[in-house]
Amino acid sequence: MTAELVWFKRDLRVTDHSPLVAAARRGKVICLYIYEPDLISADDFSKRHLLFINDSLTELDRDLRKLGSRLLIRRGEAVDVISSLQAETGFRCIRAHQETTNALGYQRDRAVKKWAQSAGIDFIEYRQQGVVRAMNGRDGWARQWQGFVTSPLVGRPRQIVDGGAELAGLGVQSPESFALKEDGLISRQTGGESEAITLLNSFLSDRSGDYLQGLSSPLTAWDSCSRLSPYLTYGNISLRTVYQRVSQRKRELQRQRGQRDPWSQSLSNYVERLAWHCHFIQKLEDEPAIEFDNMNPTFNGLRENEFNPVYFEAWAAGQTGYPLIDACMRALQQTGWINFRMRAMLISFASYHLWLHWRQPALHLARLFTDYEPGIHYSQIQMQAGTTGISALRIYSPIKQVLDQDPGGMFIRQWVPELIHVPDDFIAEPHRMPAPIQQQSGCIIEHDYPAPIVDHLSAYRAAQKRMRAANLAAKTSGDSTRVFQRHGSRKNQSRRQI
Repeated sequence: MTAELVWFKRDLRVTDHSPLVAAARRGKVICLYIYEPDLISADDFSKRHLLFINDSLTELDRDLRKLGSRLLIRRGEAVDVISSLQAETGFRCIRAHQETTNALGYQRDRAVKKWAQSAGIDFIEYRQQGVVRAMNGRDGWARQWQGFVTSPLVGRPRQIVDGGAELAGLGVQSPESFALKEDGLISRQTGGESEAITLLNSFLSDRSGDYLQGLSSPLTAWDSCSRLSPYLTYGNISLRTVYQRVSQRKRELQRQRGQRDPWSQSLSNYVERLAWHCHFIQKLEDEPAIEFDNMNPTFNGLRENEFNPVYFEAWAAGQTGYPLIDACMRALQQTGWINFRMRAMLISFASYHLWLHWRQPALHLARLFTDYEPGIHYSQIQMQAGTTGISALRIYSPIKQVLDQDPGGMFIRQWVPELIHVPDDFIAEPHRMPAPIQQQSGCIIEHDYPAPIVDHLSAYRAAQKRMRAANLAAKTSGDSTRVFQRHGSRKNQSRRQI
C-alpha cells in the first residue's frame, strides 16, 4: 500500500488533527509543509508571521519524530511541489484541513483540488474551525457550530509509519531567505503546540479569573486575555480543544463556587467569544470578496477617493498626536499584539477621524498582528469602519478611552516615552499643556511630540454626519437587509448585530 500525504498548512500540531490520525490508521504517512513564495511575499505577510510559523514547524517535526515520522519541508508553489512529490512516491490520497484564508490561499487550494482531480488523486478535507462550507444562509449556523465544538477530539496518533524517510527536504527557512524585512518586532510570542497548551493551562488555572474585568484595558489585557489567538490562527491548538477545556473548567468552578460565580461567568463570556471567532471567519468563507470590497456596496466611493497618505503614515508610525492611539500602534509594532478594544479604536480612528478607506490600514495591521486571521480581520475591520450597514455606528474617542482605560497614563508612558513626565491632567491631550508645563515636562509639542493630526470634535462630527447619511442610503436601497440575511448573527435579530 502506498503512503498517504498529510498536507500541513495552518494546522501545525499533532493533537486533535483529524487528517493525521486518519492517515496514520491506514498505513504509511508523508507529512508535508510547503513554504509558498506567493503567500510569503504577499502584502499581508511579514517576518513576525514566519518566525511564529518556524517555531511551530520546529516543534511539529520534533513531535512527529517521537511518533515515528518526520516533517518534510519543501519550497515552491503548492501544485508544483505536490505533483513532484506524487511522481516520487506514487501517493493516491491527500488529507488536509479546510481553510478559510486570503485570496491567494483560496486560489491555491482550488488549484490543488483541480490538479488532484485531473490526476485521479483523492483529496479529503476535514473541518478544523466551526466554519460551515457551502452554507446557503446563516439560519442554523449556531447549531452546527455547537455540534462541531462538542464533537469528540481525535487525540493524537500512537504511532506513525513514515512513508517519506528517503525523501529530500529543506530545514526551517530563515526570514532572510525570503527577503523579509525587519518590521520593528522586539518581543514576541513563541509558536508551537506546547506553548499553546501552557498558555491555556495558565489561563484556566489562574488568569481567566480576571478576564471580564481586565480584557478592555491595555494595562490588564496582557495577562487577563487568554493570548491564544496566534495559536488558533496557525493551528497549534484546535478550537474544539480550547472550547472543551474551557467548558470543563467552567463546570468545575460552578460545582465549587456556584452558578453565579464571577470566574465561571468570565469563562462563559470567553466561550461566547470562541463562537464569535468562527462567526466572523464564516463571513469570509461565504463571501471571499470582502477581503477587497466593501461588504455593503452602498458604501462604495465613500472614502476611496479621499485617502490621505500623510494621515496614513502618521497613523501607521504612531505619530498622530493622540497618545493612546500612538501607544497602541507602537506596542503593536514591537510585540505583535494588542487587545481587541484597542484594535477597534485604531481602526475607528483611521476610518472616522482620518477618513481613510479601510483597505490599506487593514494590510498594515495584518502585517503587525502575529495572530492575523483573514476571516476575522477583514470582517472586523469592515464592521469597525462602518461599511457593513448593519452595525451600530461606533466612533471611539481617543481622549475618553484614555480616561476609561489608562487614566494614570501608565500604558501611554511605557510606549510613548516622550510623554513620560507629562502630568496626569494632560496625558490624554498633551497639546493642551501651557508652555511652562511643556518646558517642565521636557515635551515640547511639535518638537518632541506632534500636535493632534486632526481636531477630534470636528472630525467626529463630520464623520458622524456622513456615516448617518450613508447608513440611511444603505437601508433605503435594501443593501443592508441583503447583507444581514447573508452575514448577520441570528442570536439577536432585533439589534441586527454582525
